[in-house]
Amino acid sequence: MSLAVVGYGYWGSKHVRVLSSVPGVDLTIVDGEPERLADAAAHHPNVRTATRLGDVLGSVDAVVVATPPGTHTGLARRAIEAGRHVLVEKPLATSVEDAELLVRAAHENDVQLMVGHTFEYNAAVWKLRELVRSGSLGRILYVDTARLSLGRYQRDVNVIWDLAPHDISIVSFVLDEMPEQATVWAHSHISSQHPDVAYLRLDFPRSQTHAYVHVSWLTPRKVRQVTVVGEKRMAVYDDMSDNERIRIYDIGVDVAAITDPADAFALPVSYRTGDIISPYIAFEEPLLVQDRHFIACLRSGTRPQTPGERGLDVVRVLAATDDALRNEGRATSLVGVTEAPWGADLEVPVPGIAS
Repeated sequence: MSLAVVGYGYWGSKHVRVLSSVPGVDLTIVDGEPERLADAAAHHPNVRTATRLGDVLGSVDAVVVATPPGTHTGLARRAIEAGRHVLVEKPLATSVEDAELLVRAAHENDVQLMVGHTFEYNAAVWKLRELVRSGSLGRILYVDTARLSLGRYQRDVNVIWDLAPHDISIVSFVLDEMPEQATVWAHSHISSQHPDVAYLRLDFPRSQTHAYVHVSWLTPRKVRQVTVVGEKRMAVYDDMSDNERIRIYDIGVDVAAITDPADAFALPVSYRTGDIISPYIAFEEPLLVQDRHFIACLRSGTRPQTPGERGLDVVRVLAATDDALRNEGRATSLVGVTEAPWGADLEVPVPGIAS
């Protein structure tokens, strides 16, 4: 299997590292910056390099697009129309129209289009999904996510398009549902070009719950956390933890019925406290699991777990946040999202994630 990784930046270098370890993969790195190609050659002496995708497109089976988001559509479309399978880093595109174009082109050219929603290949996220689906947390009251760090300001997208695709992907995967509405608050603190701090509220009608997503490029401490609050129990997924990525809290709040009108001024509640459990989760790097899955799908002809349609649905949510920002943050309804964007094949576990 011959692959070209286009872009040797933050994500491209990671793809090269993991793909270099996969047996039977012949790799070429494509980047227009000579300094990056020199660095790639120094770290991966057995990998070929090129400055233009067109120079290698005729000799590869598939292309991994790991360039800035604004370039995804042009590069992916070129590869697809040449009959090559494509894995595109998140977000799939920077507009709904471009994402639809890529999905349509992949279908017309009979090639696989996969989007790099890496957290859907993370064993801890699968465990969180299992906890929700099993009912052990009870009815889900809300989900809260935080993806915060300092730096990596982007030129062509704001902080929502840069960071929130991960959380939109995680929450919709865990709840098995796409949101119906998006409400946004965002602000630019450093540059007037793009917001660097944002809060989103996503409304999920079928499960009758909300997700609150906080993303920031301007925070001193790196945070990658998802909290699922249920009526029975609560669970926290902390991606920064080395050995306790999932913690289940047997705690909650019960509201007592008001029988005496004199008590109506106060809300009588009782608090439940119990054990905190951290289940064992065998960890394997999600990017490695994802990229191996991509190669396995190409070899078998199987539809990937995160196909282009999945990326399109996430782009629709991101586009709705743009509409909300233009309307002073007010709720914006989503149009065209699918009921189950990942398809029925999700019940078949991805090797390395679930048994």
